[in-house]
Amino acid sequence: MAEPQTVVDTAPALNGHRPGPARPLPSVLIATRHGESTANVEFALAAETGALTVPITCRDADIPLSLQGRSQAQRLGEWWAALPPADRPRSVWCSPYLRTADTARTALAQASGLGAVPVGLPVRFDERLRDRELGVLEMLTQAAIEKEHPAEAARRRKMGELYYRPPGGESFLDVALRVRSCLRDICEEEAGHPVLIVSHDCPVLMLRYVLDRLTEPELLALPPVRNCSTSLWRSDGTRLGPEQWNAVDHL
Repeated sequence: MAEPQTVVDTAPALNGHRPGPARPLPSVLIATRHGESTANVEFALAAETGALTVPITCRDADIPLSLQGRSQAQRLGEWWAALPPADRPRSVWCSPYLRTADTARTALAQASGLGAVPVGLPVRFDERLRDRELGVLEMLTQAAIEKEHPAEAARRRKMGELYYRPPGGESFLDVALRVRSCLRDICEEEAGHPVLIVSHDCPVLMLRYVLDRLTEPELLALPPVRNCSTSLWRSDGTRLGPEQWNAVDHL
């Protein structure tokens, strides 16, 4: 993994621009992507078949977990319960979307049932952890994008995923800005405590981009973030150092 950055007391320091005095940090920061959703299933099938549409009519925020996704969330809770007591998250920060909320609640219920965390531990929903917004490309398959928005498909290839912003949507870097903002609040409010973030593939990628100060080629070389994978950073008092990335052994 890339050399972890020191997290410091000035806002620009989260992207490594200048040093400063050390600031309080969570003892452990764990990030996970939601369990498999019904949209994950449909878009994977569309990619295999070249389909132009998927049978999804609800808005992105309301897409539920699949049955497999619920099972993955339960396994995540079991992994949580098996952590050393000092590493078990005592605070959960979560995207407000249905699939992330259900992942967090299912994992929390499983961990609570195994006696690993207090029953009723609250989940904090934060809109800065929501999924990347794709604007005019929302809910379009790759085949549909190529057919209906060929100019956008060409611009996306030219710009690269880090910088490309679809009309009405966000680039990876736009997501990174809100991830940085959320990280600052987590550092201030959760100092000394283990924290779990439940989000989506792009915000979890941007979390690593920010904390590990990745270059564009390093970021784009990473494999996709897996559903209910676990990534972990540990504080040594001055920085959050990476220990685990995109692990799925518990699944």
